[in-house]
Amino acid sequence: MRARLGRVTTSRRLHELGRPLVEAQLAHPTVAGIARGDLDERVFRSWLEQDYLYLLDYVRVFSRLAWQAPDAHLGDLVDLAHSTWHEELSLHRSLAGKFGADLEGAVKGPACAAYTGWLLEAAADYADGLAALYPCMWGYAELGARLAQNPPEEPRYRAWIDTYADPGFAALARRCAQMLDEAGPDPDRAEHLFMEGMRHELAFWDVP
Repeated sequence: MRARLGRVTTSRRLHELGRPLVEAQLAHPTVAGIARGDLDERVFRSWLEQDYLYLLDYVRVFSRLAWQAPDAHLGDLVDLAHSTWHEELSLHRSLAGKFGADLEGAVKGPACAAYTGWLLEAAADYADGLAALYPCMWGYAELGARLAQNPPEEPRYRAWIDTYADPGFAALARRCAQMLDEAGPDPDRAEHLFMEGMRHELAFWDVP
């Protein structure tokens, strides 16, 4: 008997479209340096400062979507904002001391400003906002899982990888996928926003 094919959900379709850009991120010199554990500290310091500023606005994106969310997913979005604030940003604060990063004095560069401005604008609409933020959640879960297969010995870079390879982070990404699928966005619109987000993700690794 021929097996029944499962329905292709919005998130599964986006995964197919996004995988080449995940591969492009893995091949990027910044990510490759983290994977080897020999990335120039000055590059990671700059990236860390920019990502800290990005995550502050990412919390705002989750909060804006929580205001629009159906009751069933209000808690999910609050949890995502809480996890970003208390776990990811705590990691950045911890790594800042080890890399000499100035998180409080950092100023958004062009890539960060373009990405966060676009995300906050997309979050004015619930389905659009979910499609726009999903590249970050899904992409980092994918990066973490891949990089953890052969982690570097350098403890600071390994700590960064461990955060995104953690099963708890993958579970948060799956919750985002579920919310996106249930929101029922226009497929073409969702693909456009998702791919634009993936391009922002790739561009974000281009740090001074």
